[in-house]
Parts: sequence; C-alpha cells; structure tokens
Amino acid sequence: MPPYSGPLIGRPLLDAMHQAHAAGGTAFTASFDLGRSQDTAQLAADGWQWRGQRYPWPQRLKDRTLYYWDGHAFMPAARFGSGLYKLVPTGWDVPTFEIDGIKMLPTARTCPLEDARRKVALVAPQGRQVLDTCGGLGYFAACCLEAGAAAIRSYEKSPEVLWLRTLNPWSPDLQAEAYGGRLTLVHDDVSVAVATLAEGSFDAVLHDPPRFGIAGELYSQAFYDQLARVLRKGGRLFHYTGTPNRLTSGRDVPREVGARLEKAGFRARPELDGVFAIRR
Repeated sequence: MPPYSGPLIGRPLLDAMHQAHAAGGTAFTASFDLGRSQDTAQLAADGWQWRGQRYPWPQRLKDRTLYYWDGHAFMPAARFGSGLYKLVPTGWDVPTFEIDGIKMLPTARTCPLEDARRKVALVAPQGRQVLDTCGGLGYFAACCLEAGAAAIRSYEKSPEVLWLRTLNPWSPDLQAEAYGGRLTLVHDDVSVAVATLAEGSFDAVLHDPPRFGIAGELYSQAFYDQLARVLRKGGRLFHYTGTPNRLTSGRDVPREVGARLEKAGFRARPELDGVFAIRR
C-alpha cells in the first residue's frame, strides 16, 4: 500500500486548534504529520483546510490515540487482527505501537527512533548487508539506511503492522529515491523464511522479536542456529530482549538468549537492553 499522505491528529492538537479558533484565529500553524513538517491550516466554523483539502471538526477524540482521514471521517489508527494493533503517540513525535495494550517499543526515557539508532550502531551497518528479522514500524531499517547500509532485508509477519507503517510518517518509504532501493520489506514469518536464505549472505542481523510468550519460536535454538548459518564469520548481531518476568519469576531471558547464541556459534554478551553477539 502507498504511504498515507493525509493529516494525523490527536486530541492535544485538536484542542489547540479549537482554542485558536475560539480566540478569533483563522490560521493555525503546527505539524500534522507527527513532527516531520510544519504547515498552516485555515480554520472556520464548519471545519478546517490543510494542503488544499477541507476537513470537518472531528468529535470525541480519545487520549493516547492518533486519527487519520479515511476519506469520510477521522478514524483511530488501529486495526483488529490477532489482537488490537494501534499506533500510539509519544512525547517524542515519533510514535510507538501497541498490541492489545502492550507497548512494543521503549519510549519512557528516549525517542524510539533514537533508541533504534543506538542499537543499530552496534552492528556497524555502513556498506553491509543487513537482515532485519522483525521489521515492526521500520525504525531499525530507517537507521540502517541513514547509516549507509548497502542493503536491508526486513521481514514483518503482521499485516496489521504493515498497515500501521503506511500511516506512520516516520516509517521508511520503500519508494523514496534517497534510499535507492536498498530496503526490501517482505511480508512473511521470518522463523520459517530464514531457512530459505543463503548461507553467509548477511554481514549483520538485527533481531527485535515480540515477547517470548507471544513468539517463542524466535527465541529457539533452531532459529539461532539459522541466524548463525546466514551470518558471515565476524558478522554482528543485536538481539533485543528487555527483562521480562525477572521480577515475577526470576527468569533471566538475556542470559538464556546469550547461552543459546553461544551454542549456535556466537560470542555473546549483554548490551543495552538486549544481547550483542559476533559470529565466530
């Protein structure tokens, strides 16, 4: 699907527009694409105009919800699939997403794109072939492109997440001339598709799977063995783990992941909120 080009609004932006109009304003300058740009909207009693198109004043916007124009009305940027997938605003302009209310990206202390940038730097992608196993909103891929990766092959299993990417102005546009076709996005289950990839065909791997309880196959020894197979000797891997269940069960997921990666043929160590490893 082509990227969405209409406005993305939330309750704070709508409230500010209403306040400006109530004070007699006829124009309001703000970002209608989550901080990517600044534009001026023309305000009127029956609605507002932005980039040549008129929109009615939307009603009853919920907190922590982004809305897009579907051609008829402003609708929540959310869709049901195997759960409720929702694009969620943050204090950093760059959004995260949730599945059934569970936040998929860290946002409490840093912008999710900045967080991705630090993790991508660990695998030093410049000039390299990168495997991005769980593409999500595409922030790892965007940072790899920014850092000069030769090519990124990114997998995403969920059609709902792929749809959220089309709405999100911070997700990389596959057709952007600046990227020169370096990003390939594949709608597939990487736990299965990895077996079809050629041996030693990547220089770096970024692995940001859902929680173990949701996608245990992406933490399995068999999957790590496949990652070792497709990664060249000396290649780098970053595996996001977080610290799930440590307080409730005492389980140390990063340690378990590190042990499996060592068995697969990596030298692994804890790094940031995950595990960094080098293919032996």
